[in-house]
Parts: sequence; structure tokens; C-alpha cells
Amino acid sequence: MSQLTPREVVAALDRYIIGQDDAKRSVAIAIRNRWRRSRLPDSIRDEILPKNIIMIGPTGVGKTEIARRLASLVKAPFVKVEASKFTEVGYVGRDVETIVRDLMEAGIALVRTEALEEVKDAARAQAVEAVLDALLPSMPEPSPDAPEDDRARRKRTREKLRGLLDAGQLDDREVEIRVREKAGQGGEVFGQQGFEQTGIDLQAFMERMYPSKETSRRVSVKEAIALKAQEASEDLIDKDRVTEEARRRVETSGVVFLDEIDKVAMPQSKGSGPDVSREGVQRDLLPIVEGSAVPTRHGVVSTDHILFIAAGAFHVSRVADLIPELQGRFPIRVELTSLGTDDFVRILTEPENALTRQYTSLLATDGVLVDFREDGVRAMAEIATEVNRRSQNIGARRLFTIMEKLLEKESFLAPDPDIAEVIVDEAFVRDRVGAIAEDQDLSASIL
Repeated sequence: MSQLTPREVVAALDRYIIGQDDAKRSVAIAIRNRWRRSRLPDSIRDEILPKNIIMIGPTGVGKTEIARRLASLVKAPFVKVEASKFTEVGYVGRDVETIVRDLMEAGIALVRTEALEEVKDAARAQAVEAVLDALLPSMPEPSPDAPEDDRARRKRTREKLRGLLDAGQLDDREVEIRVREKAGQGGEVFGQQGFEQTGIDLQAFMERMYPSKETSRRVSVKEAIALKAQEASEDLIDKDRVTEEARRRVETSGVVFLDEIDKVAMPQSKGSGPDVSREGVQRDLLPIVEGSAVPTRHGVVSTDHILFIAAGAFHVSRVADLIPELQGRFPIRVELTSLGTDDFVRILTEPENALTRQYTSLLATDGVLVDFREDGVRAMAEIATEVNRRSQNIGARRLFTIMEKLLEKESFLAPDPDIAEVIVDEAFVRDRVGAIAEDQDLSASIL
């Protein structure tokens, strides 16, 4: 983070997301401010709170992708939730505190992955020794009083097997190993959600109730190394340290993307019924966004410095329809623009994960060369723009539908010697999806 400046954050986001410069700048500044806060003395550090953001814009313009890529870029715990899934206490729905619990689980997974990577080499070394032991069952370990020749002979045999194993020449050979079974595997039948409310770790409880045991399995050497390396990795990592580091990251750098926030906003002409629950969700969200202590099965998590990024189309309601207290917790508001033909052309060609590159790579596995021409790409962009204009505007997601329909025949028939190359030019695009796009009834159903 010390070298990841806001300009570099925006440049990294530009590799995957076209346009929406204002939104990128806002999230880049918010992330940089976290690093700046970490450099401050304790006397002022706790006083600086994150500036939460509301993104306003139609679906398919990059709101979710910006938040997801941002969290991945800075290796921060990240969770995406839909506000419409929650209801206030007394109504059917999820408790808003599950947001923090899910974020903590994401943090545990992130830190655990890093810890496993750190011990990967040591775990494999232990696994190799265990498999070598299994490959030499008929040669018991010589006693200290055994002749030097017996010990040297066993050592030479073991090293010879190690060389063959490292070269992959024993991968398919079968070996019998002892594998540890996870304790309490049947416990999840009862579910975890109810225990979360009381901060009880059901899995840990089941492990204490039902100690782990080992069973014999006959598997290939390659699979045996993978199984024993996994066991060794679990033993080598410090689970308490993982939990503490995950909680620290969640509290200082966690990101919550709260989608569909407009679905719980109430227009000024509010009535009764579901509107009561909508306002209740907002009031339940308020302490979480404002800062509170939430019990989880990994301990109590403070939400004071978690960054919340809310998003919504707000085509029926407005940000001003949120309750004032919640509005005040989202001081930064960014409007994302709708996408047009030129944007779609760039989306299809410029990002590292562009759709044209995805489909070219997919069909290349079946020996089909797909050549996207410039006029063909523009024709797809124009059709997507027109269909979005006439029906629901779903932004760049319309390109997925058009691309799938465009190459449906090749995707189905491949591999086929008669389909070695596909030239996607304007004529090809108009022939495949042009008629559907022009027929309003068909386009509404298919595209």
C-alpha cells in the first residue's frame, strides 16, 4: 500500500473496467486514506473514520466490478451483499449482523490462504518423507546397533526413491497411507447460522466432541503427496495467529459492498406494509455502518473502520429517500454514467478480461480460430446499445447475451474440422443476431 498511490489504483482498475473515472477516483482515495491513517500516531488515528461511498447508476455499468477489483488489488477482506435480502427484526430475512460475520469468514479465508502458501514447501517436504516411509514398508528402520552397511543400504534406497519421486516417475504407483479424517463432518447438517448468533463455533465444538481418527487409503503417489501435504499444512499454520490477523484486517481494511441499497429506500409518499420493513432494514444497518461491536464465532469484531460501498440504480427512489441518519454515514456520492456504443466497443476489446479474448481462448481449446474484426465488434456494440434503449437497460451485461447467441453454433459443434476459422465481421454479426435485434418481440425475449 505504501507504493500503491491513487493514480496507480485507478490505472489498475482501468485494466478491467472502462470509463467511470469519478467512481474509480473516489474509491482510490478512500483506499489510500486507509494507508495514510495507519501512518498516524495513536492519538489521532482512531478519530479518522472511513468516508463511505454510494455509487448511483444503472445495472451493468461497473459498480460491483469496481468494488471487487479494488478489494482484490489491496488484498483486503471483501464481501458483497444485497440489501434486499435483509429485513428488520420480526420479519423473515437475514440479520444484518451476518454482513460482518461473512466478512470475518472472508478475512479468515484470505489470511489462511496466505499462511498455507508460506508453509507450502515445508508441508510438501513432510509429505514426501511420509510417502517415502510408505514406499519402504518392508525395510524397517535399522536400529542404532545395526551394521553400517544396513543403514547405508536403506539410505541409498530411500534417496533413489526420492529422486524418482521428484522426477514424477512414481506418480501413478499406488501406495497405502494413513489419512486423517476431519472430525465432526456430519455436524454441518444442523447448520451454522443459528450458532453464529451466540458466537459459538459449531465446527470446533464438533471437533472436541468427536476427535479425529486415521483411516488407511490406497492411492497414487501423486495423490498421496497432495493429501499428506494438506495435513501437514494444517498442522504447520498457527490457527490462532490466522484468526487474529484476519480480525485485524477486517477491522482496519475490510470492504463491504452493499448492493441494491435503493431497494430499501422509501419514496417520500411512504405508506405501510413492506415500507415498514424497508425503514427497519435501514435502521438495523445504521449501527453496523456507524460502528459497533458484532459477536462472531471468531470473536468480537469492531466495524468502526470498515469501508462500506453502497450501490443502487435509484431509478424509482432517490438517495434522499434513505433515512437521514443513514445518508449521513455515506458522505461521498458518485454517479456512474450509462454506457453507449463507444463504451461497448472498448469493453469488448480493451480490458484484460475482454469478452472477445475470453471467447477466442475458449474456442481455441477445440481448435477453432475466432477472428474478431473491427466492424464486427462495432456491430455488436450498436446492437447492444439499441436493445438496451428499447427494453430494459442492463448495461454491459447485454454483451454477454449477444456474444453467446453470436457464437452459439460454433460453441455447440466444435470440435469440427469444417469449423476451423470464424471471421466475426459486420456481415456475420448482422446475419446471426441482426434479425433478432430488429424484431422487438424477439429481442425482448432472446436478447
